[in-house]
Amino acid sequence: MRKKFLSVILLAVVTTFAVSCKGEKKNETDAEAAKTEKTATSEAVKYKVDTANTTVTWKGSKVLGGSHNGTMNVSSGTFAMKDGALESGNFIIDIASLKVLDIPAEDEGNGKLKGHLLSPDFFDASAHGSAAFSVTGTSEKDGKTMIEGNLTLKGVKKNISFPATVSMNGDQATIKSEVFTINRTDFGMQYGSSSLADTVKDKAISDDVELSVSLTATK
Repeated sequence: MRKKFLSVILLAVVTTFAVSCKGEKKNETDAEAAKTEKTATSEAVKYKVDTANTTVTWKGSKVLGGSHNGTMNVSSGTFAMKDGALESGNFIIDIASLKVLDIPAEDEGNGKLKGHLLSPDFFDASAHGSAAFSVTGTSEKDGKTMIEGNLTLKGVKKNISFPATVSMNGDQATIKSEVFTINRTDFGMQYGSSSLADTVKDKAISDDVELSVSLTATK
């Protein structure tokens, strides 16, 4: 009876942990088949991304705790606004520019982690030196603007969406996303996935990766 009681308690704890982890996902996006990308109309105002003031942030975690975070640079991009709304756009992410921010740059662990993330286990920067995002549309959800677009990562193109604030101020325009979550296995990053039978669970890496984008552009 005692064994049965303990088993029930353990199951409840595991279930609660799983549910709470799932609930912590920020703006989870389900990757879908790529869609037709928008093009700018003649009436739209065109902007060029200011790469020096534009950043992509990332955060990855282990299933049983612990995480790493950092940034990547945007190497180029343009977008178009019409009547104050985002009409079309695209930007290119320089994968090789990946930085790890939670480990001091001079520590050996920083270089090791960066090297592993750029290896074929993850981004495979030697074969896929850049990632791309192209707008396929916008919509409103729960009072927020949702930007939908094709994300091409590690040679895989899929459609995702995320909430963002789009604003204009004189000759400058900005797009700032909230933190959103993608599933890295949707883009061919299987290494250390807890879904793989041979993964040691205490070393398993979460399939969920948090991203955010802050774009600044000028006419």
